[in-house]
Amino acid sequence: MTAPSPHDAQYEAMDAWIDAHFDEEVRFLQALVQVPTDTPPGNNTPHAQRTAELLSTFGWQAEQHPVADADVKSYGLSSLTNLIVRRRFGAQPEGGLTVALNAHGDVVPPGEGWTHAPYGGEVADGKLYGRASAVSKSDFATYSFALRALEALAVQAAAPKLQGTVELHFTYDEEFGGELGPGWLLKHGLTKPDLLIAAGFSHEVVTAHNGCLQMEVTVHGQMAHAAIPHTGVDALQGAVAILNALYAQNTAYQAITSKVPGITHPYLNVGRIEGGTNTNVVPGKVVLKLDRRMIPEEDPVAVEADIRRVIAEAAATFAGITVDVKRLLLAKSLQALPGNAPLVAAIQKHGQAMFGQPIPTCGTPLYTDVRLYCAHGIPAVIYGAGPRTVLESNAKRADEHLVLDDLRKATKVVARTLLDLLA
Repeated sequence: MTAPSPHDAQYEAMDAWIDAHFDEEVRFLQALVQVPTDTPPGNNTPHAQRTAELLSTFGWQAEQHPVADADVKSYGLSSLTNLIVRRRFGAQPEGGLTVALNAHGDVVPPGEGWTHAPYGGEVADGKLYGRASAVSKSDFATYSFALRALEALAVQAAAPKLQGTVELHFTYDEEFGGELGPGWLLKHGLTKPDLLIAAGFSHEVVTAHNGCLQMEVTVHGQMAHAAIPHTGVDALQGAVAILNALYAQNTAYQAITSKVPGITHPYLNVGRIEGGTNTNVVPGKVVLKLDRRMIPEEDPVAVEADIRRVIAEAAATFAGITVDVKRLLLAKSLQALPGNAPLVAAIQKHGQAMFGQPIPTCGTPLYTDVRLYCAHGIPAVIYGAGPRTVLESNAKRADEHLVLDDLRKATKVVARTLLDLLA
C-alpha cells in the first residue's frame, strides 16, 4: 500500500480542476489541429501565431521568436517562429528549479486514405482525429492545461509554497532535426532549464533514443538513347549496385544489439529514389535518400565513415559512374543523464496512480529534439499524452488519433509532477 503524500489533497484539487476544464482542453487541441503545419513545406509561423493567440486567453503572453528567413529557407522550410511561455512561482524571482515542457507542432503531410478530415479535429468514439492529434500537438494541450492546473492551485489559500519556473517551449522543426527549434532557442541563450519533459509517444517514461544519420547519394552516369544504350552509362544500374550493398549492411546490423530496453539494433532505410528523364533514355542521374538509425552505443562518426565506405566500394564495381554523398542530418542518440531521477520518479508514481499499472523506463528507436537539450547538460525525459504506441495511434499515417481519456490522465500526471518539483 502506498504511503500517504503530504500533497494528496493538492493532487486531488488539480485533478478536479482538469476534469472541470477538460472540454476546454479538447477544444484547445481541436483548434491547434485545425491549422495545418505540413513540413515540408514548413510554413509554420501561422500556427505559432494562432497558438499564441489561444494562450493569451489564459492570461499568458507567449514570447514569439521568429527565425531569420534566410536561415529558414536554407533549411528547406518556409517560415518558423518558436514560442516560449514563462510562469514563475514564489517570492524569489530566480529561486527554485526551472522545468521546461517542449512539444513540436510540425508534422508530415497527411497523405491519402483518411476517413476523417486530417485537419478537422473531429471527436468520435472517445478519440480526437487529425494530423498531429497524437504527435505532438496533443502535448501542447497536456502541458498547457497541466500548467493552468498548477496556477489554479497556487492561488488557493491552502496551497503549498511553490518556488521555481515552468516554461512551455512550442517549436516547429522536429521533422527536420530540431536545430531551428530547441537547438536555436538554446544556441541563442533564450532558455537554460534545469529539467525538461518533452512530448511523448508511449506510456512509458522514455529516457534514451536512437540517433539518426540521413544522407543523399547522387549517382552520375551518362544519358543515351535507349536504342543505343552502350553509348551511355546507366546511373540506375550503378545505383542498384549501391542499394544491394546497403541492404546487405541492413541485414548485418541485426547482429548488433543494444542493451537499452525498447531499442533492438541499428537499421537502414532508403526512403526516396529519383532519377531518369524518360522511358526511352538511359538514366544519367539517380538520387537516393537514406536514413540510418544508430543505437545509443554506436559512434556517429564511425557509422558515417562506414556508410561512405560501403557506397564507395559498391560504386567501384560499376564502371563509368561517379558518386556524390552529402550528409543531410546527423541527430545524435539520447542517453539518460543522472539528474533525470526526480522526473522519472514523479512521473512513474503519478502515472501508476492514473493508469493503474507500473510505468517503466525504456528507450525508443525514434529520434527526437530531446537530444539537443541533453547535449546542453539538461536532464530530460519523454512523457506526455501521446499514443500508447506510435502504430496504435496511426501517427504519420491516415486517421491519426488520440484517445481523449489518455489526454485527461496524462495532463493530471504532468500537473502532479510539476507540483512535486516546485513544492
